Amino acid sequence: MVSEGSNADGTSQNSTSHRSAAHNGTQRDSAPERRGITVRRAPKFVPFMGLGGVLGIIVAAFVAYGIPGDESFDTGAVFGFFLVSFAAGGVLLGAVAALVLDKLSVQRSRRAVVESIPGPTEDDAGA
Repeated sequence: MVSEGSNADGTSQNSTSHRSAAHNGTQRDSAPERRGITVRRAPKFVPFMGLGGVLGIIVAAFVAYGIPGDESFDTGAVFGFFLVSFAAGGVLLGAVAALVLDKLSVQRSRRAVVESIPGPTEDDAGA
């Protein structure tokens, strides 16, 4: 039977918690904390989608004003139609390009170990 002041293995709860707190305090003071992280260069999606939209607008302008079409349609209306179509397609293609580059960046990721740097103390702040 386990008493109220002891653990299942028979050691005292107070001595165990005291030992771990003392161990954590000396570990924090003597050595910086180390962590493993993954480093990769991931693309930002918004610039890719914006660039795709701008390219879609340029293509829409070229199609509406550069290629001769039916005279019964107003050129501005044709441009508006192609603007919506090509800009949406450009945004979609930009997002797909960002996804492909993101997948490649995951494959090229590297592992690194970082150490925490202790913050400034009161003595460092006054100097």
